[in-house]
Amino acid sequence: MTAARALARWAHDHRADPDDRALADRALADTVAVALAARDHPLHPIAAPLPDAARWAAMAHVLDFDDLHIGTTTHISVVTVPAVLAAGGDARAYLAGAGVLARLGAMLGWGHYAAGWHATCTAGAPAAAVAAGVALGLDPDRLATAMALAVPAAGGVQEAFGTHSKSLQVGFAADAGVRAARLARAGATADPRALDAWLERVGGAPTTDFPAAPAVPGGLAIKMYPCCYAMQRPIAALREVRDRVHGDLTGVTVTTPAGTVHPLIHDRPTTGLEGKFSMPYAVATALLDDYPGFDSFTDEAVGRPAAQKLMAQVTVDRRPGETTTLLDGEVALRLDLTDGTAVHAELALPPGSPQCPPTTGELREKFAACGPGVPDLLAGLTWERAADLMRTAFPAATDSPVQES
Repeated sequence: MTAARALARWAHDHRADPDDRALADRALADTVAVALAARDHPLHPIAAPLPDAARWAAMAHVLDFDDLHIGTTTHISVVTVPAVLAAGGDARAYLAGAGVLARLGAMLGWGHYAAGWHATCTAGAPAAAVAAGVALGLDPDRLATAMALAVPAAGGVQEAFGTHSKSLQVGFAADAGVRAARLARAGATADPRALDAWLERVGGAPTTDFPAAPAVPGGLAIKMYPCCYAMQRPIAALREVRDRVHGDLTGVTVTTPAGTVHPLIHDRPTTGLEGKFSMPYAVATALLDDYPGFDSFTDEAVGRPAAQKLMAQVTVDRRPGETTTLLDGEVALRLDLTDGTAVHAELALPPGSPQCPPTTGELREKFAACGPGVPDLLAGLTWERAADLMRTAFPAATDSPVQES
């Protein structure tokens, strides 16, 4: 028994319970909402010639507002939802792919992410193959074959963070999964042991012993701000005390376990995309903006003199120690004022985390922020109608420089 065969059997046999179905419904609505919010993003025309799954995944991820699986540091839904929609699937296919991504991510472990891999893409390509494969009605043997066929695309690096490449490589993973599933259905052969071998070569530990339920162990975190999840906690902490900050600051110290800020690779961002991966900018937007929303993560917002001044005053104290997730420990902030006083803030769990799930009202507010009419479009959303919405919002295009020789 290989990991691929064990995962394929789990995905084929899994039957959803009410909690699984609720998670799938929320994941579908959240993924479609954040994709619709990106309709006017500059990446839209660039991604237009890509296949459906790649195009839809890239647009759903470019604002970095999609959900996250804390235990594996992977954006599960942004890979699996587009793969399912492109293959004509439903909640069962989503839960199969999402469950495989969570279990693959667990086999890869924190060390894989800490080494610089973009785990959403590395675990995402084989998982997308399962999501699309279940949608296409593949049996366990062909699901295992599809995962093996997706292994060549199981890549992605964190150096992409802060550029279009981050969302595009997520799109490549989703598309690779759909392609692999279709090839397996057509009769292509592959050795399922390829998945186990790949896992070992990228620092994972293959196993056939993983939780049978729930579909996604630990649940999914819903983002309240459109930026890297490593910024959600400090932003939320500062928003709780910003009304106590009177006068000018002389400095801001952020103390946090080192691993929890691993993705924040831009200390002095100059663009909106870089600002989504910056602890100093997390401090700046939390203090300057009433709500750190889409307008806070533009090139103009990051370039504000007030933001640049604040970022220069931020010191990040990265505490050493073993890290397993982005929510290990807590974040503590000290804001030193010119009058000699200081304001302190601490937070362990940000709003939207699995332990602090968003309320119905908070979700509706998030969906409303994604564009006029979006909450109404999402009401009673089905997988078939979601596919129609994505086709309408992000239609395929053939007239593009990408296709020129």
